Amino acid sequence: MSALPAPPEAASAVPRPALRVRAMGVDDLDAVVAIENAVYPFPWSRGNFADSLAAGYDAWVFEAADAAPPALLGYAVVMWIPDEVHLLNLSVAAAMQRRGIGRAMLEWLMRDARRRGARAMMLEVRPSNLVAIALYRSTGFEQIGVRRRYYPAPRGAREDAWVMSRKLDDE
Repeated sequence: MSALPAPPEAASAVPRPALRVRAMGVDDLDAVVAIENAVYPFPWSRGNFADSLAAGYDAWVFEAADAAPPALLGYAVVMWIPDEVHLLNLSVAAAMQRRGIGRAMLEWLMRDARRRGARAMMLEVRPSNLVAIALYRSTGFEQIGVRRRYYPAPRGAREDAWVMSRKLDDE
């Protein structure tokens, strides 16, 4: 388990709670799926998360460090590819978005991956997800490609995915 201190906040900003990080377990899946269903129009299923755990992917939950019992604020799933990581899912509970939690989670994931030997992180993002794209760009990710018709979209359509990458050995 790891704790992330909350940074000093501007007077007008909503403060970000201090975060505690721990490995996701099967007992977390109900809460994780509830958040997933609330924040995505095409969410991962419980089976997707269970399969990720069974496959040995890194799966993390981020909790409010000062809540008793700890409140689940977000989660992430990362797949290792020899010396790089692929961020498969990074999600923040709807009521806690726009408080810097996603940034803190992403920064923790990058530090952890770098510490464990990863040289880069890659991900896919919907071009329509402007908030996520802004976060990724502001943390050094660059678009390196497009996966055509990657994501499901309304009315049976498909949406492209932007492939983004960031070197981790540059700090």
